[in-house]
Amino acid sequence: MRQRLRQFQVDAFASEVFRGNPAAVVLLDDWLPDDLLQSIAIENAYSETAFLKATPQAEADYHLRWFTPGCEVDLCGHATLASAHTLFAHLDHASPDVGFQTRSGILTVERADAGYAMDFPAGPTVPVDDPAAVEALGTTPVEVRCSTMEHLRRMIVLESEAHVRAATPDLSRIREDIPGGCLLITAPGDEVDFVSRFFAPYCGIDEDPVTGSAHCMLAPYWAERLGRNDLRARQLSQRGGAVGCQVRGDRVRLLGEAVTFLDGWIHI
Repeated sequence: MRQRLRQFQVDAFASEVFRGNPAAVVLLDDWLPDDLLQSIAIENAYSETAFLKATPQAEADYHLRWFTPGCEVDLCGHATLASAHTLFAHLDHASPDVGFQTRSGILTVERADAGYAMDFPAGPTVPVDDPAAVEALGTTPVEVRCSTMEHLRRMIVLESEAHVRAATPDLSRIREDIPGGCLLITAPGDEVDFVSRFFAPYCGIDEDPVTGSAHCMLAPYWAERLGRNDLRARQLSQRGGAVGCQVRGDRVRLLGEAVTFLDGWIHI
């Protein structure tokens, strides 16, 4: 017998629809088999589908998992933002914050003056020599850095926003030659503190519209380089999106807005 599941589509890191990064949020009473969760994510064809299951406990209200069309991931910012927005805006979540149990530990999201603030782990980076990453990008970088974050291992720093906008990386080289199969590029911004783009062909995402989790790497780097912990960022995808960043020791607060595009049911 087929069952139906409530699903929302939320444009995260955006104040209007058709901007930011769309994520599906699927509500579950019980976990489905992993291959079925992956099939739903493939069918949705968004960069992320988030699955939420109520798990009342001391630190977390929900268990949250994220699937790209290619795999389950350890951390996703925009789908976490979309999940929190769904709970606050549509499911009458009464508390001013919500806690999620995830593969990256307990993540909390709270209402902010404009949108929401997410508490995420920081992902410090260190310089690394990686000719394959440079060749995949096809331009001379200021530096290449790596992180211990599983799906965000390589970050290339470029000279200017114009260089980030003009980049045309070789996606097959990223998929095959770069650890994690993903590449993050960044530079100082013209009107914000820094800009970025993120390519994840290994996970089935050629270019992600707005990558919240990437800012766990970006924010500590730019905070140290610019000498301040509160930063404004923009991801330069076709859809684009704004991300506020606050570095707080080994944690990063990511601030952003979200708007609902779809509220309906899926049938499986």
